[in-house]
Amino acid sequence: MPQPTRILLKTTIPTTADDWHIGRFAMLAAHLAAQTDAAGTPLYRVDARDRVVDAAGDDIDLAAGNFDQLWLFGVDVVNAITDADAAAITAFRERGGGLFITRDHQDLGACLLRLGAIGATQHFQSGNPDPDAARWACDDLDTPTISWPNYHSGANGDVQLIEAVAPVHPVVAGVATLPAHPHEGSVGVPPALAGVARVIARGRSKVSGAAFNLLVAVDEPGAGRVLSDASFHHLCDYNWDPRTGCPSFVTELAGDAIVRDPQGLADAQRYAANAAAWLARQI
Repeated sequence: MPQPTRILLKTTIPTTADDWHIGRFAMLAAHLAAQTDAAGTPLYRVDARDRVVDAAGDDIDLAAGNFDQLWLFGVDVVNAITDADAAAITAFRERGGGLFITRDHQDLGACLLRLGAIGATQHFQSGNPDPDAARWACDDLDTPTISWPNYHSGANGDVQLIEAVAPVHPVVAGVATLPAHPHEGSVGVPPALAGVARVIARGRSKVSGAAFNLLVAVDEPGAGRVLSDASFHHLCDYNWDPRTGCPSFVTELAGDAIVRDPQGLADAQRYAANAAAWLARQI
């Protein structure tokens, strides 16, 4: 009997109550763990952990590599990924492991840049900025403490319409919306991945009307697949159900569209399930 795909959901911070710790992604973990095949057999075994390091400061889970997919949430501002962590992730991909990486506004999660060309699918302000200098400007103007990239796709708790880039990629097949966020990050295809990566979905700012990239998929011969997402708010509990709460530093007023219309949550859940299946080469 085939064994379930082992998925590790992992943040880049130690467990910190008033932050985006892994417990704030519990709905995602439960949804992935509930996926089954036609016979009712679980497809995934899901572990969810915050960053735990050894004496050298390297993440013990990344070093062990006991998983088939790594979903890495860049929620830190301290460049958490070490050289050893980056090497472990590279080796994991070379063994065929699937990688999901995501972050948020400005430089939140910029440690992902340590992942070479894969990290370069993520644009930050202090490193690897968007090659279009015209985008080096604030989009969300309601929270002046947060700078670019910070695309305003809507309030937390609301949803945004997405544009699936043709041809429609399996990850966004059947997905019309994603959870909204007042200040999303930025993703793109770096020259080193030309021909093996493409933008698969775009959003549109509700402030400026600017289109911006939401998702990049990488399917590189001889390596595990990669999905690079512009904001972890597409997947966290607060954006799937704002009644679950958020860290105290989140000051923007939340919406409730995803609670009022169950289709919004259904789309978010389909996106997550599609992502896991694609990384596992099931679709």
